[in-house]
Order: sequence, then C-alpha cells, then structure tokens
Amino acid sequence: MTRPDFVFIMTDTQGANMVGAYGRPELQTANIDRLAAEGVLFERGYTNSPLCTPARSVIFTGTYPHLNGAWSNTLAVNPKFAHMGQRFRDAGYRTVYTGKWHLDGHDYYGSGLCPDGWDDRYWFDARRYLETLTPAQRTLWRSGLNTVEALREHDIRPEFTFAHGVSNRAIEFLREQRNRRDGSADDRPFVLVVSYDEPHGPFTCPSEYAERFVGYRYPLGPGAHDDLRDKPVHQQEWAAARPQTPYVAAGQGDYLENPRYFGCNSFVDSEIGRVLEAVERYAPEDTYVIYTSDHGEMWGSHGLWSKGACVYEENVRVPFIIRPPRDVSGAAGVSAGRRSVTPVSHVDLLPTMLDLAGLPVPPLFLGQSLAPWLTGAPDDPQRRVFVEWGRYELPQDHWGGFTPMRSLVKWPYKLSLNLFDTDELYDCGDDPHELKNRIEDPAYAQVRNALHDELLDWMYRDMDPFRGPPWERRPWRQDRKLTWRGGWTGPRRGWDDRYEPPRLNQRTGLPLEQ
Repeated sequence: MTRPDFVFIMTDTQGANMVGAYGRPELQTANIDRLAAEGVLFERGYTNSPLCTPARSVIFTGTYPHLNGAWSNTLAVNPKFAHMGQRFRDAGYRTVYTGKWHLDGHDYYGSGLCPDGWDDRYWFDARRYLETLTPAQRTLWRSGLNTVEALREHDIRPEFTFAHGVSNRAIEFLREQRNRRDGSADDRPFVLVVSYDEPHGPFTCPSEYAERFVGYRYPLGPGAHDDLRDKPVHQQEWAAARPQTPYVAAGQGDYLENPRYFGCNSFVDSEIGRVLEAVERYAPEDTYVIYTSDHGEMWGSHGLWSKGACVYEENVRVPFIIRPPRDVSGAAGVSAGRRSVTPVSHVDLLPTMLDLAGLPVPPLFLGQSLAPWLTGAPDDPQRRVFVEWGRYELPQDHWGGFTPMRSLVKWPYKLSLNLFDTDELYDCGDDPHELKNRIEDPAYAQVRNALHDELLDWMYRDMDPFRGPPWERRPWRQDRKLTWRGGWTGPRRGWDDRYEPPRLNQRTGLPLEQ
C-alpha cells in the first residue's frame, strides 16, 4: 500500500462564519473557497473546546482536554499522550510542523524548542519568529499596529508577518521533499502541519487588505440583541465586562466593524494560497489537504466578545474541509464540492488521518474516522459532538476562572451543563439564533433528559476527572442519580493508546480487559 501524504492547515480564531465558502463571500477567502470546491466541506464542524491550547490538544492527541490534561492555555499536554508527529514518525513518516504550537504550557509564543516528533529544521513557532525581529519590531508587531493608518504608515509587507514566515518554511519543505523523491534519496510519505496564528489579534497584515474592509459592517444578526435573560450568570458577567478598546473592536448595534480583523482574515487566506500552490507544484499526487481552525470568536453576538464557556455557533463552529488527493477525488463516488451536514469535530481528525494512512486507530480514541464521508457515505445529521470548557487562564490569570462546562450537540439540539451555573438547552431548528433557553421548558423535558443521559455516559466512559454526582443532580432533574454501570465509583477502563504498556487490574494484577 502506498501511504498518502498529509498537509494539515489550521488558523487561529477563525469561525466558519468568517469563511466565504460558509456563506460569507464578501470576506474574500478565495483560496479556502477553492479548497472547498475541490474537496468535502463539513457544514457542521465543531471545536471540542473553544480555547487555543485545549482545542489544539484534541487535534494533535485525538483525546479530550479533560483526559490529556491541557484544559487551560497554561497547561501542557501530559507527555504520556503521544501526539500526531510522534505517531506518524514512528510509522515511517517525515513529520514537519511550522507555525503556532501553543501546546507546551510555556507562554503565548512558545519556547522556541522543537518538540519530539517534529523536524527541528522547519520548526518555526512564534518564539523563533520573534528572534528574527529587532526589539522595536517585536513591540511594533504586538502593540504598534492598532489602526489601518498604522499598517499603512509602517508599510507592513507580507514579509514582515508571522504568517509569511510560516508559509515559507512549508514551501521550503515541499520543494525539498520533491527533490528527495526525484533523486530517490527518500521516498517516505510526510505529514506537514502549517499552523497560522492569524487572524488572531493583533491582526497584522499589509494595509491594502485592511483597507478593503474600511466601512464594512459585518451583520451580527438577532443574537446581538440577546439580553441573556434566563442564561448563565457567567455569560451575563462576561457581557458586562466587555472591554471597549481599540484592540477588541466593539459592534455597533447589530453589526461589527473591524477592518484589521477582516483584512487579516483575508490575508491569511492568501498565505494559505501560497501553500496550496506549492502542494500542487511539488506534491499533487498523493496528498490530502485538511483545513480547520481551533475555535471561533463571539465578536459581540449575544453581547459577548472573544471566546469562553458557551456553545453558541459563533464560538464553537469552525471551518472543516478535507480535499483528497487527485487520484482519489474523482473516484469511488466522491464529487468535488460535496457539502456534508454530518456533525464532526476536532477529535475525529487524528483518527481520520491514521485510517487514511492504513494505520491502527488506538482504542483510547473516542473520535471516528471521517473517511466514509469522503467516499460518499450518507450523511448522519444527528451524529453527536461533545464540547467542554475548564478554565480561561492567561499567564497573568486576569480573565475568566474555573467555569466547568460539558456540552452535547445532537442536531438540532444543544445541551450545556454549567456545573456552577444555569444549564442551557437550545433547539436550533426552531431557534437558529440560540436566544431561547429551553432548559426548564416542560415541552422539552423528554429530549433534555435523553441528551443529559448521553452526556453523562460520555463523561464516565471517557474517565472525565471532573465527573461525578453534581453533573447528575441538576435543578431540573432529580430522577437520575448515580445510574452509571458500576455504581458510585463509575467504570474502570483500559488505557490502550498503542504506546503505553497495558494497565493492570488493581485487584487481580491482570490486564484490565481480562
């Protein structure tokens, strides 16, 4: 079997609502739109945790943050969980990562040290990017380009940006990989991750991109007028604390004006285009291209800004596109430009890649390969997606706090358990803007309780360390108490990730499966 190559492209803070192919053509993301036209676009792609490090921990380990330990931006992934680079390297792949990592718990920029499993020659995290800048340029990047005029005044060119450097290393690798194969020196398949910080703030881009969006008003819709009545108190406090600063542009009424964000959003698309062009030039035959973002951004919808403990579409719905290789996309019933309404999430990505490569998917993973939907399988509109939240923590720890949330999306419903707060139930079919919290509505009691059972079973099955009776005893439900098989202590589960030695039963000393 010839194993395929993978180019995995991701952005930061780019919800599905910020991409042309998802219904916003005026946002000028032509290269991503072309990728969608040539592959399979998942309409309902979700992050499993709408915060940088937790989201990325799911993508690269195939496990949820509550299990891998990275449930805050300052908590690194537990080293016992092998990541994408290690798994594919050990399977004989060349593994390359360029761009934002944000999984080491160090700081926003990273440590500059290449983790085990990736090729140090191409490693280019934000710390290494900073080392290419003078002290004055560093400060300029982070805090000196807060207006369109400043971008113009400083004549910001693509070559100055982090995104351009990330693309350069990806293109360099693809060119070098082609030379290796042409010279028969190294015909190993490869995994190339291209991870952009953009369009995350400070929204650095050449001024001409931002200038295109001067005066553009992004419609926030009815959600902009949500008074958050009957919603969690933490959302009300979040809305009340919304900063009015040039860095976080505020919506006016029911629209948002932020030309730098929208300009940067279009600029990163142009950088993605550079990488796609290199794929076509140097590795077109056997390469899957996968594209997603770690999470979305509220931008004033529901009165909220940034990201946080909620499952509103703006926050958790992300772009999710897979383009098969040329020799696959026209076969087995796959048609270019297919749009699937099957709900999928980040936890499915690593199992998908392993499956496509003909490699075993560890039993530890609760995600599922999406390969069937790349070859024409019927959609499963009610497929389940789980979303969680733990803590919003910056190095200075001045935002958020411990707001544990566990959520289930099973279309058209969304159930969120907010451990210390009001729970939420939305019927997105009847209420697409998620304005009406149905958690206490008797008409939804049967649906709500069934979703509750599924969500609790997931928490126990995946050994969520925060699981326990408080998630079962909710103000709106007292009839389900400690009903998991095995009673109060919950289940015991093996830990077969295909890397660690099998775990043994504490009572018998035998492998757990025995």
